Amino acid sequence: MGARFITFEGGEGTGKSTQIARLAERLRSRGYAVVTTREPGGSPHAEELRRAILSGEAKKLGPFAEALLFARARQDHLEATIRPALAAGAIVLCDRFADSTRAYQGAAGSVATPLIDALERCAVGETRPDLTLILDLPVATALARAASRREGTGAGEGADRYEGEALAFHEKLREAFHAIAAREPERCVVIDASGDVETVEARIAAAVEPRLGHATPVREEPAAEPDVVHG
Repeated sequence: MGARFITFEGGEGTGKSTQIARLAERLRSRGYAVVTTREPGGSPHAEELRRAILSGEAKKLGPFAEALLFARARQDHLEATIRPALAAGAIVLCDRFADSTRAYQGAAGSVATPLIDALERCAVGETRPDLTLILDLPVATALARAASRREGTGAGEGADRYEGEALAFHEKLREAFHAIAAREPERCVVIDASGDVETVEARIAAAVEPRLGHATPVREEPAAEPDVVHG
Protein backbone atom coordinates (compact mmCIF):
# COMPACT_ATOMS: atom_id res chain seq x y z
CA MET A 1 0.00 0.00 0.00
CA GLY A 2 3.00 2.34 0.21
CA ALA A 3 3.64 4.79 3.03
CA ARG A 4 0.31 5.38 4.79
CA PHE A 5 1.52 6.19 8.30
CA ILE A 6 4.10 9.00 8.21
CA THR A 7 5.50 10.54 11.38
CA PHE A 8 7.41 13.79 11.82
CA GLU A 9 10.06 13.97 14.51
CA GLY A 10 12.72 16.42 15.67
CA GLY A 11 13.50 18.88 18.42
CA GLU A 12 11.57 21.96 19.44
CA GLY A 13 11.25 24.65 16.78
CA THR A 14 12.20 22.55 13.76
CA GLY A 15 8.99 23.39 11.89
CA LYS A 16 7.11 20.11 12.04
CA SER A 17 3.61 21.59 12.20
CA THR A 18 4.20 23.92 9.26
CA GLN A 19 5.56 21.12 7.11
CA ILE A 20 2.81 18.66 8.06
CA ALA A 21 0.21 21.20 6.92
CA ARG A 22 2.05 21.74 3.63
CA LEU A 23 2.48 18.03 2.95
CA ALA A 24 -1.19 17.40 3.76
CA GLU A 25 -2.22 20.10 1.28
CA ARG A 26 0.08 18.65 -1.39
CA LEU A 27 -1.30 15.14 -0.95
CA ARG A 28 -4.93 16.28 -0.83
CA SER A 29 -4.45 18.19 -4.08
CA ARG A 30 -3.57 14.84 -5.65
CA GLY A 31 -6.72 13.18 -4.35
CA TYR A 32 -5.41 11.46 -1.23
CA ALA A 33 -7.44 11.41 1.95
CA VAL A 34 -5.18 12.73 4.69
CA VAL A 35 -5.53 12.88 8.47
CA THR A 36 -3.15 15.13 10.41
CA THR A 37 -2.73 14.52 14.11
CA ARG A 38 -0.28 15.04 16.97
CA GLU A 39 1.30 13.63 20.10
CA PRO A 40 0.80 13.92 22.91
CA GLY A 41 -2.84 14.27 21.97
CA GLY A 42 -4.83 13.42 18.87
CA SER A 43 -7.84 11.98 20.71
CA PRO A 44 -10.01 13.36 23.56
CA HIS A 45 -8.40 11.37 26.38
CA ALA A 46 -4.91 11.89 25.00
CA GLU A 47 -5.50 15.65 24.79
CA GLU A 48 -6.30 15.66 28.52
CA LEU A 49 -3.00 13.93 29.21
CA ARG A 50 -1.25 16.40 26.90
CA ARG A 51 -2.27 19.31 29.09
CA ALA A 52 -0.86 17.59 32.17
CA ILE A 53 2.42 16.75 30.45
CA LEU A 54 3.19 20.02 28.66
CA SER A 55 2.11 22.21 31.55
CA GLY A 56 4.90 20.63 33.60
CA GLU A 57 2.53 19.07 36.15
CA ALA A 58 3.97 15.61 35.51
CA LYS A 59 7.63 16.68 35.57
CA LYS A 60 7.90 16.24 39.34
CA LEU A 61 6.99 12.56 38.91
CA GLY A 62 10.12 11.93 36.85
CA PRO A 63 10.89 10.78 33.28
CA PHE A 64 9.59 7.23 33.72
CA ALA A 65 6.19 8.46 34.93
CA GLU A 66 6.10 10.84 31.96
CA ALA A 67 6.92 7.91 29.67
CA LEU A 68 3.97 6.00 31.15
CA LEU A 69 1.66 8.96 30.49
CA PHE A 70 2.89 9.23 26.92
CA ALA A 71 2.34 5.50 26.40
CA ARG A 72 -1.23 5.68 27.69
CA ALA A 73 -1.97 8.73 25.56
CA ARG A 74 -0.44 6.97 22.53
CA GLN A 75 -2.54 3.87 23.08
CA ASP A 76 -5.74 5.93 23.10
CA HIS A 77 -4.58 7.97 20.12
CA LEU A 78 -3.97 4.83 18.10
CA GLU A 79 -7.33 3.29 19.01
CA ALA A 80 -9.42 6.42 18.49
CA THR A 81 -7.71 8.17 15.58
CA ILE A 82 -4.78 6.52 13.83
CA ARG A 83 -5.98 2.96 13.26
CA PRO A 84 -9.48 3.97 12.10
CA ALA A 85 -7.97 6.45 9.63
CA LEU A 86 -5.56 3.86 8.26
CA ALA A 87 -8.37 1.32 7.98
CA ALA A 88 -10.37 3.87 5.96
CA GLY A 89 -7.49 4.18 3.49
CA ALA A 90 -6.18 7.57 4.59
CA ILE A 91 -2.60 8.71 4.83
CA VAL A 92 -1.90 9.67 8.45
CA LEU A 93 0.60 12.45 9.14
CA CYS A 94 1.49 12.52 12.82
CA ASP A 95 3.46 15.22 14.64
CA ARG A 96 5.61 13.04 16.95
CA PHE A 97 5.18 9.40 17.86
CA ALA A 98 7.14 6.71 19.71
CA ASP A 99 10.54 8.01 18.61
CA SER A 100 9.95 11.13 20.69
CA THR A 101 9.58 9.00 23.81
CA ARG A 102 12.87 7.30 22.95
CA ALA A 103 14.56 10.68 22.58
CA TYR A 104 12.93 12.74 25.33
CA GLN A 105 12.37 10.24 28.12
CA GLY A 106 14.97 7.70 26.99
CA ALA A 107 18.13 9.44 25.80
CA ALA A 108 17.55 12.82 27.46
CA GLY A 109 15.63 11.53 30.49
CA SER A 110 17.74 8.43 31.12
CA VAL A 111 14.86 5.95 31.20
CA ALA A 112 16.41 2.57 30.42
CA THR A 113 15.97 1.30 26.87
CA PRO A 114 14.35 -2.04 27.93
CA LEU A 115 11.63 -0.07 29.75
CA ILE A 116 11.03 2.14 26.72
CA ASP A 117 10.90 -0.99 24.52
CA ALA A 118 8.34 -2.63 26.81
CA LEU A 119 6.11 0.45 26.85
CA GLU A 120 6.28 0.68 23.08
CA ARG A 121 5.33 -2.97 22.64
CA CYS A 122 2.31 -2.50 24.91
CA ALA A 123 1.11 0.83 23.49
CA VAL A 124 2.00 0.56 19.80
CA GLY A 125 1.88 -3.13 18.95
CA GLU A 126 2.15 -3.61 15.19
CA THR A 127 1.03 -0.11 14.19
CA ARG A 128 4.40 1.36 13.38
CA PRO A 129 5.24 4.20 11.01
CA ASP A 130 5.97 3.36 7.39
CA LEU A 131 8.13 6.48 7.11
CA THR A 132 9.59 8.86 9.70
CA LEU A 133 10.86 12.30 8.71
CA ILE A 134 13.29 13.76 11.24
CA LEU A 135 13.51 17.52 10.83
CA ASP A 136 16.98 18.62 11.84
CA LEU A 137 18.38 22.02 12.84
CA PRO A 138 21.22 23.23 15.04
CA VAL A 139 19.79 23.54 18.54
CA ALA A 140 20.39 27.27 18.95
CA THR A 141 18.61 27.98 15.65
CA ALA A 142 15.67 25.74 16.51
CA LEU A 143 15.16 27.25 19.97
CA ALA A 144 15.35 30.76 18.53
CA ARG A 145 12.62 29.80 16.06
CA ALA A 146 10.49 28.38 18.87
CA ALA A 147 10.86 31.61 20.88
CA SER A 148 10.02 33.72 17.82
CA ARG A 149 6.92 31.60 17.20
CA ARG A 150 5.71 32.14 20.76
CA GLU A 151 6.22 35.88 20.47
CA GLY A 152 4.37 35.87 17.16
CA THR A 153 1.23 34.43 18.73
CA GLY A 154 0.78 37.62 20.75
CA ALA A 155 -0.47 35.54 23.67
CA GLY A 156 2.57 36.11 25.85
CA GLU A 157 2.98 32.39 26.39
CA GLY A 158 6.14 31.10 28.04
CA ALA A 159 8.14 28.07 27.04
CA ASP A 160 6.36 24.76 27.59
CA ARG A 161 7.65 21.81 29.63
CA TYR A 162 10.35 20.89 27.10
CA GLU A 163 11.18 24.17 25.40
CA GLY A 164 12.24 25.48 28.81
CA GLU A 165 14.88 22.79 29.35
CA ALA A 166 18.61 23.63 29.30
CA LEU A 167 20.61 23.68 26.06
CA ALA A 168 22.36 20.39 26.96
CA PHE A 169 18.98 18.64 27.09
CA HIS A 170 18.17 19.76 23.55
CA GLU A 171 21.60 18.73 22.29
CA LYS A 172 20.94 15.23 23.68
CA LEU A 173 17.62 15.19 21.84
CA ARG A 174 19.26 16.03 18.55
CA GLU A 175 21.87 13.33 19.05
CA ALA A 176 19.14 10.83 19.94
CA PHE A 177 17.13 11.51 16.78
CA HIS A 178 20.27 11.11 14.66
CA ALA A 179 20.97 7.80 16.42
CA ILE A 180 17.42 6.57 15.71
CA ALA A 181 17.82 7.46 12.03
CA ALA A 182 21.16 5.62 11.87
CA ARG A 183 19.63 2.48 13.42
CA GLU A 184 16.64 2.43 11.07
CA PRO A 185 17.68 3.97 7.75
CA GLU A 186 14.93 2.22 5.80
CA ARG A 187 12.24 3.92 7.87
CA CYS A 188 13.87 7.22 8.82
CA VAL A 189 14.95 10.14 6.66
CA VAL A 190 16.75 13.12 8.18
CA ILE A 191 15.52 16.35 6.58
CA ASP A 192 17.65 19.48 6.65
CA ALA A 193 15.15 21.96 8.11
CA SER A 194 17.28 25.04 7.39
CA GLY A 195 16.30 27.49 4.67
CA ASP A 196 12.90 28.87 3.79
CA VAL A 197 9.63 26.99 4.18
CA GLU A 198 9.37 26.20 0.46
CA THR A 199 12.86 24.71 0.34
CA VAL A 200 12.17 22.41 3.28
CA GLU A 201 8.82 21.46 1.76
CA ALA A 202 10.58 20.39 -1.44
CA ARG A 203 13.04 18.25 0.52
CA ILE A 204 10.17 16.53 2.29
CA ALA A 205 8.25 15.95 -0.94
CA ALA A 206 11.37 14.36 -2.47
CA ALA A 207 11.54 11.96 0.47
CA VAL A 208 7.82 11.15 0.63
CA GLU A 209 6.70 10.77 -2.97
CA PRO A 210 8.83 7.71 -3.85
CA ARG A 211 7.52 6.03 -0.68
CA LEU A 212 3.87 6.36 -1.63
CA GLY A 213 4.35 3.30 -3.80
CA HIS A 214 1.03 1.80 -4.78
CA ALA A 215 -0.99 3.94 -2.39
CA THR A 216 -4.13 4.92 -4.28
CA PRO A 217 -5.87 8.27 -3.90
CA VAL A 218 -9.03 8.07 -1.80
CA ARG A 219 -11.20 11.11 -2.31
CA GLU A 220 -13.61 10.53 0.56
CA GLU A 221 -12.18 12.33 3.58
CA PRO A 222 -12.17 10.38 6.87
CA ALA A 223 -13.56 11.76 10.10
CA ALA A 224 -12.49 15.19 11.34
CA GLU A 225 -8.94 15.41 12.56
CA PRO A 226 -7.30 17.23 15.47
CA ASP A 227 -5.05 20.21 14.85
CA VAL A 228 -1.35 19.49 14.77
CA VAL A 229 0.94 20.89 17.42
CA HIS A 230 3.54 23.52 16.70
CA GLY A 231 7.04 22.12 16.67
